[in-house]
Amino acid sequence: METGAVVDAGRRAGLPAAVTSLAGLVNELAGVLARSSEASARGDGLVGHDPLRELSESCLDGLAVVARIEAATAAAKVQLLAGYAEASDALEGPAQSAYESSAREMSLVAEVACVLTIGERAASALLGEAQALTSSLPSTLDALQDGSISWQHARILVDETSGLNHAAAASLEAHFLDPEAPNAARGAAAGELVPARFRRKVRSWRERHHPESLDSRHAKCAGDRRMEYSLDRDGMAWVSLYMPADTACAVWNRMSAMARGLQGPDEPRTLAQLRADVAAGLLLGNPAQEVGAAPSLKADVLVTVPVFSLLGTADEAAELDGYGPIPASMARRLVTEGAGSFYRVLVDPRDGAPLEISRTSYRLPESLKRWLRMRDGKCTFPGCSNASLDNESDHLTAWEHGGTTGISNLGQLCPKHHRLKHRTGWSPGPAARNEPPGWISPTGRQYNAEQPDREPPLWPPGFLPGEGSLLEAVCVDYLAAS
Repeated sequence: METGAVVDAGRRAGLPAAVTSLAGLVNELAGVLARSSEASARGDGLVGHDPLRELSESCLDGLAVVARIEAATAAAKVQLLAGYAEASDALEGPAQSAYESSAREMSLVAEVACVLTIGERAASALLGEAQALTSSLPSTLDALQDGSISWQHARILVDETSGLNHAAAASLEAHFLDPEAPNAARGAAAGELVPARFRRKVRSWRERHHPESLDSRHAKCAGDRRMEYSLDRDGMAWVSLYMPADTACAVWNRMSAMARGLQGPDEPRTLAQLRADVAAGLLLGNPAQEVGAAPSLKADVLVTVPVFSLLGTADEAAELDGYGPIPASMARRLVTEGAGSFYRVLVDPRDGAPLEISRTSYRLPESLKRWLRMRDGKCTFPGCSNASLDNESDHLTAWEHGGTTGISNLGQLCPKHHRLKHRTGWSPGPAARNEPPGWISPTGRQYNAEQPDREPPLWPPGFLPGEGSLLEAVCVDYLAAS
């Protein structure tokens, strides 16, 4: 069967239409800018001519057109994503098992993620949104293509219609996008509402007209309750809870009440700071504690600290495995309070790179595993941020094919991408002593490794690299004896 025979005719016509719409909007933008230039040139000697006002108006007109161009570009991306997914399915043919189907989907998502330089979760969501828009929400895709709604509005409609049957999804879409629909949405059009307000209106209508009762839906969603952890900068991170609304409200109210109870003329912390400290204290065992008075933390992670920071003569940032840079004071506290897996590593004083460790047996010693975690820092697959503790050490060239168990033939892979390597045509490239491997996709595209940004260690004032000193000798002796 030819590939073209399995690709929907409407889909094949959609991409040229999206490109035509995009080209027309680009021409419209060029016209706006040209009219502004012409008016400025003609009006130099005219009475009442205000070039600044005309410039400001042309900029606003241009911004409006640019917003529509962004929407049309998103529509073209949707058509390309859906077309690629269909073409890939057609080229592969029917999957022979659920195992093979899962492997193909993983490979498809990985290719899109690498081409667009986004994470796989985002790529998977983007493919799902493209599938929904091209198959179930034609009016939404048309509105996106002509620029009457933005990509954020389209994603809201995709999100809020997920889980609805076809009739309910069509009814919701028509209510907000079809002015001729029975009891259509009144007031500002969808594209004239900021996305947050539009989502509130869509969700309210969805709740009132959902074919399934809210009680039954809530019972299902309660099974998805969870805690999530996400990184932030400056040595900070977020911990959030997804739970039933009444429980969340009760938690928030209790944290607020306890925080207000700690306020007083001698309490310097704000209410927001007190809430965070009280919550951390309850989880760690002391609700009245301050941030710096937490119970002793037993960190089961690697903490790499520059030697001068460890000794307190410098404040260069340390590195917390699975997070990134942390303040030197935090690292010293982890060390002094007994972080169980803190490992001191001698590094090249010229560039800060650790020394290589190698071994000729198949099994990796703990020291080599630790070094691999330090070199890679995460799963080596492009865009993956899976932390070291959840990853698996993998031979790039298989042991049975002559691969050695040295740092240059090893890489970290999360379980998902370990499966991807063995179940699809994705393969890692070569690694180096201080560089993780890149990857090659089934289509032959090469994706470079994410290189560590190492820098030479900072020296305290009065010390020059390359010159011996008593302090340096003491540091080396201290590290060797530890």
